[in-house]
Amino acid sequence: MTETGPRPTIRLDKWLWQARFFKTRTLAAKVVTGGHVRVNAARTDKPGARVGPGDTLTFPQGDDIRVVRILAPGARRGPATEARTLYDDLTPIKARQPENPRYEGGGRPTKKDRRQIDNRSKPPLE
Repeated sequence: MTETGPRPTIRLDKWLWQARFFKTRTLAAKVVTGGHVRVNAARTDKPGARVGPGDTLTFPQGDDIRVVRILAPGARRGPATEARTLYDDLTPIKARQPENPRYEGGGRPTKKDRRQIDNRSKPPLE
């Protein structure tokens, strides 16, 4: 019989901070305490909840909802390249739309547009 040791676990807020999803551990704890994080589809509000390899986390980050699978508990908060090895990103890719697309034909003309209008409306010099 093969005997597996205990699964390595880490605090949820600490893992989110080490994986560089949040800038500070306090901010990660606030998101968890606010009830915005799900561990394996179950909502949790305890920053001290233990997570480990194989767990799936769902949480908001900015305007997006992130879905990640934990691959390893982190030993430290390292550089971004090291942090990316801690998880597998399962977030569905969606088409990004520009936040403020310029409305064609409406609004105040830009300086460049005004110059073009002026050049078209002036009669040529003889």
